[in-house]
Amino acid sequence: MPEFNKEGLRNTFFVAVVLCLVCSVIVSAAAVMLKPIQKVNQAFDQKQNILRAAGMLPAGAAVDVAGRNVDELFAEFDARVVDLTTGLYAEGVDPQGIDPIKMAKDPARSMALDETQDIATIGRRENVSIVYVRETEDGAIDKIVLPVRGYGLWGTLYGYLAIEGDLETVAGLGFYAQKETPGLGGEVDNPAWKALWPGIRLYDDHGAPAVKLVKSRSPEGSAAAAHEVDALSGATLTTKGVENLVRFWTGELGFGPFLDHLKSTS
Repeated sequence: MPEFNKEGLRNTFFVAVVLCLVCSVIVSAAAVMLKPIQKVNQAFDQKQNILRAAGMLPAGAAVDVAGRNVDELFAEFDARVVDLTTGLYAEGVDPQGIDPIKMAKDPARSMALDETQDIATIGRRENVSIVYVRETEDGAIDKIVLPVRGYGLWGTLYGYLAIEGDLETVAGLGFYAQKETPGLGGEVDNPAWKALWPGIRLYDDHGAPAVKLVKSRSPEGSAAAAHEVDALSGATLTTKGVENLVRFWTGELGFGPFLDHLKSTS
């Protein structure tokens, strides 16, 4: 009987295969076990980002100034599905059952944008999306939060644009994912820059998207100044990307028809 060689090639190969199989099983089991926790954490993070965009949760805080936590605050919002073509609510569609970003990649559930339409450089726009509506006690709209995205310098910026109940004024803007250069385009996450957005007017006198990021502001009190936000220093492409994505999602191919419908029925 030949002597067993534990250092032989066959034995080394056998040990490597067994080790790989064991590791694969452990990793797969961990992924399955952790998936529910990951979903909970993702949902919690989304709620925080929506609340911060709406100015209802301070940066870095888990409670507001009155001590209300994220779940309590988010319960004041109603998630609704909107048909972006008609501007109407898509009745009977569960917002928990759709992912607008994934839908944008499916030709059957999205529309292709040509070069003149695609100012946000997203390629395709989903047919339906989700909005988050907060109403007053008498049923009037207090705030609406819209998911927005668009290309900056190095990649797509994903965030939320909050609009006041007049459907004309920015309540806040925040990004939860971006790949911009730290210290330059990455300043989209700077609280001081984000604080410039509340009060900005989204539309001009003709109802066209009018937000503009500028290096030099127009005189205070002028018609132009009402639409202007300071550009990001040294980040021209990121600045233009933010301007374009806000204009796109508040325009006729984004949530413009939806906001127009709300204005006409309020």
